[in-house]
This record gives sequence, structure tokens and C-alpha cells, in this order.
Amino acid sequence: MKLKKVTALMLTLAIAVGSLAGCGGSAATSTTKTEEGTKTTDSGTFEKANITMMTYDYSGSPVSGEHSDEVLAQMEEYTNTKVDFTWVPDDNYEDKLSLTLASADDMPMIISVSKMSAVIVGAAKAGAFWDLKDYMFDAQKYPNLSQANESVNEGVTIDGQLIGVYKARPIGRNGLGYRADWAEKLGLSAPTTIEDVYNMMYQFTYGDPDGNGVDDTYGLALCKYTGPFDIMQTWFGVGNQWVEKDGKLVPTFQTEEYMEALKWIKKMYDDGLVYEDWAVRDTATWADSVKNGECGMFIDVLDGARKIWDYFEDQKVPSVVDASKPASMNLIGSIEGKTLATSGNNGFFVITKAADTEEKLAACLNYLDKMCSDEMITLATYGIKDVHWNLDEEGYLIDLDAGDEVSTKAYQALNQTIPFIPNLKALSPVVKTNERIELEEKVKKENEAVAVFNPAISYLNNSDTYSLSGSTLDKIIDDARTQYICGQIDEAGLQAAWDNWLTQGGKNVIEEVNAQYTATK
Repeated sequence: MKLKKVTALMLTLAIAVGSLAGCGGSAATSTTKTEEGTKTTDSGTFEKANITMMTYDYSGSPVSGEHSDEVLAQMEEYTNTKVDFTWVPDDNYEDKLSLTLASADDMPMIISVSKMSAVIVGAAKAGAFWDLKDYMFDAQKYPNLSQANESVNEGVTIDGQLIGVYKARPIGRNGLGYRADWAEKLGLSAPTTIEDVYNMMYQFTYGDPDGNGVDDTYGLALCKYTGPFDIMQTWFGVGNQWVEKDGKLVPTFQTEEYMEALKWIKKMYDDGLVYEDWAVRDTATWADSVKNGECGMFIDVLDGARKIWDYFEDQKVPSVVDASKPASMNLIGSIEGKTLATSGNNGFFVITKAADTEEKLAACLNYLDKMCSDEMITLATYGIKDVHWNLDEEGYLIDLDAGDEVSTKAYQALNQTIPFIPNLKALSPVVKTNERIELEEKVKKENEAVAVFNPAISYLNNSDTYSLSGSTLDKIIDDARTQYICGQIDEAGLQAAWDNWLTQGGKNVIEEVNAQYTATK
């Protein structure tokens, strides 16, 4: 049934794209009657371009209320662009997206997309979007977008075509946090090797790090979310879901390194360094086991460990070394010189063929590029200077609207129109931070050089089998890993699960991925 629905939608998309190509600039806006694109006046100056854009509404009544007109005026002046926005509520967005892509009428020039779905892949194959790779990297025209990360771009590539401008997220966000005061009490240095990590977990479990004389601590906090295992596996050279071996791309579970890592994780479980019932523990209370002093290590996104540190500071949880000071965490990015990369994106912006000339395409790219400037990021994050924010005596930004949901409606929705390339935050002005946030940002930046990406990501986007069955196939592997760690299945059971993965469509995925990989070599 799902395949029939997707096939029918692909046919509709093909017809819609054909209509766009045949009727030129038929995509009208509701706020302007002028031709979209940039025009030149008799005096040689540039008029504002007119573009259309569909994006997410998370707050209701976006860019509204007092000072919203001033916000839009500043945005239009800086970008030299008038934008007719279509704001769509988050809970209705996917339905609206499918309908929009299936119709040639009123197709926005720029559409915000949350993920690479079968609908987006089908639309891309039908020619609905511009291939940006020959346009976006002109550093003179687009000084911000041209700095887009090559590996992250692979995640928004279909059939070799770059179909979108990604919405950036931290690449080096994954890492390890641990109780620094526990480590100090036990005489442990910051871990750099797999052996160091294991020794720290062991000592946190059996070395009485809190000094209460009771065997009541564990090395690592775990819950039913198994993302930490993916991070740990990269330390062993496993890779990120797929890896290149002997000229082919193979899923990581088919490698010796994967089995080595899995046995190490199982030993961690067998040695009692984690909760026995970790596989059924709620993710919502995961960090609590570190906050309440039961566990000493947290492997996930670095900001997760930093927030635990914030808790210690805010609640004045005493250090086990000096009770007059708060407990503390240390943040480590990589072990053995590796960590797991994130996808690097929170979705992307496609530019549709409703922008039916290169001039209109350039207007869309110009808008997205200009919105990545410090000025526009600050406008979308904090509003207007001397109205919503000002500067203190040291030159740091003071947010006058912090916690005021009414005032922020004037500007915050504009953050849904920014790719955040190359910077996730404005470099100037900045909000004054603390040592905890500074360390987090430093480690995330350092991680970028050693973060391991998935080399098959663009090929998986274009795999028909994975588009339809990817979540089912991934679950087979993840469930088998958990069962093996907990002793519910042995290596024979693990192999049976892997064989099942192959028969359920995995064999086809490998073939589809490598057909593309070979063609691009």
C-alpha cells in the first residue's frame, strides 16, 4: 500500500514539474504583482528581488505584533529582497509539503524541508528542484553558502545533484562527559584511549568515588536509547553505519571492528559497569542517574553532559573532593582520535523550478546567503537593537526579551529561514557565557576535524529499498545488538539477525548503494 501511494505521488509530481517547466513564471505571490527576481532601474540601482518561501511556524502568528514591521523592513533592506512567506504549522507541515509539491500552482521558490523523504527524493528525480552545485559555491556572490561542508552536502544529494542548502547543526556534537571530581578523587586522568575509558568506568563502579563506603555507583549512564553505542563503536574504527572496504561500501555490522566493539560493550555490561536493566530505562530520566550521583559517565551529545554540569552548579551539589565547591564535569570529544559525526543538518532548503530563471535562482541564493550574516542571525535571534536587546559596558549582548513570548513573536520565526552557514551563531555581538559553555563549544569545534561521517548517505537517499524499508532494517540491527549485549542471544543469534536483515531487503540496499558508488568512482 505504501509503495502504491508513493508511486502515485511520484506521477503527480512529474506532471506538476512538467507544468512548471511549460508555463514559465506562473508561480504568483500574494503580496506583490511585480515579476519575481531582481530588476535594474534606469539609474542602474537594483530594485529589491521578490521571492516566495514556505517554511515552518512553531509559535503561531509568526513575525507579528509590535515592531514586526520594523523587523521585516530591516530584513528586506539588508537582503535586498521582499519575501512572500507561507508559514505552515509544524503539525501540518508534511501534508502541506506533499500537496505543494504535487501542484504546479503557487509553488514557492524556496521550501524548507525537515528530512530526506521518499516524497522529496521523488520530486528531485522528477526535476522539481535546482541542482545547486554549479551555483552555490561562487564565493564572491555567496560568501557564506560557499563555505558549506562537503560531507554534509552529501546528505542533500540525489543522483549526484545537490538539491538543497542544508540547515546547519553542530557536526562535532557527540562526545563523552564524566564526573571530574570523581576522577580527581580516584586519581584518574582524562581518558584518551579505549582502555582509559574502561578503567574509568570500572573505577567509578568499584572504587567508591563518592566515598560513602557503599557499593552504589555505576560507571556509565545508559537507557533504552542506544545512540551511545554508535559513538563508542567509532572509537574502534567501526565507522558511521557504513564503511569503505576493499573498494565497496558495506554496512558496519559486517566488519571485524564492529564485532570487536560489540564484545567490548558486552564485557562492560557483564562486568556490572552499567545498570542491569538499562535496556528498559526511560530516556527522559537518563541524565538523572548522573545528577543524583549514581553514575559517573555520560556518552551522548556534549551539551547533554554540560547541562548536567549546569545542574551541579545551580543546585550546589557538593564536590566529593571539596564540599565547599560544586561537583563538576569534564567534556571529552574524541577517544582514539575519533568521534561520531552528526548528519550536520537539521533539514534543508530546496529551490524549486518555480524560480524559473537563473536570475530568480540567484535571488533565492542571495537571500539565503545574506540571512547567514551576523546582522541577520542577530535580528532573528534577538530582534532590534535598543528595542529587544542592547550592549553592556563590556560589549556583550543583553537580551531584553528573555522569556517574553509576546515580544519575541516579532522576529524569532525568521530563524526558520536561515541555513546558518558557516556559523551557527553570530560572531558579533555575543552573549556573555560561562566556562562550561565555552568548553562545550571548544570541544565541538575540535571534533569537526575527527568526526566520522557516513560515506553512503547520498546513496542511501537514492536507494529505493532503503527509502521504503530503512527504518525496519535499522531496527533489526539495533535490536540484535541490544539482545547480544544483554546476553539474550549469542553470536549465532546475532548472525541470524544479520541474515534476516539481508533477506528483508538489506541485500538490495547493498547492491543499490554500490551501483551508485561504483558509478561515481
